[in-house]
Amino acid sequence: MLTMIIYGSPAPQGSKKFVGTTKTGRGLMVESSKKVRPWRMDVKAVAEATRAHHVAQMPLDGPLIVSMVFTVPKPASAPKRRQTWPDRKPDLSKLARSTEDAITDAGLWADDARIIEYRRLAKVYPLEDPDSLPAPGAVVRIWRANQMELPLKDAA
Repeated sequence: MLTMIIYGSPAPQGSKKFVGTTKTGRGLMVESSKKVRPWRMDVKAVAEATRAHHVAQMPLDGPLIVSMVFTVPKPASAPKRRQTWPDRKPDLSKLARSTEDAITDAGLWADDARIIEYRRLAKVYPLEDPDSLPAPGAVVRIWRANQMELPLKDAA
């Protein structure tokens, strides 16, 4: 299992804005959020360092199982003495998409299409979950599917 701890402000990928056309007439789209690029750079830097440390096993290929737990800032207006959940933006699946793309760009895995299962995909506030960080960021764990003990179904 590989574990990456990434600090930074998790940002969703997916919303694009039309800004015009190219000389050949193709549509030109740009990311609508300015936060995506810094987040992807943070993820890519940690993924590249992980790849360099485990160079003999890289890139990861074959079926992969992934866990991603994003720690997002808790709003000042949220209750302090009881647990609350980040049930507002950013969209969890778009956070996963931007993180997957950055890991692919870093060459840690052959392609994000290799992911066959998410063991856990969560969005939490700081220190309110066993996998949360003390500040915004993410904990990403990656297993090769053949290294996991998967429950077998009864043949009956």
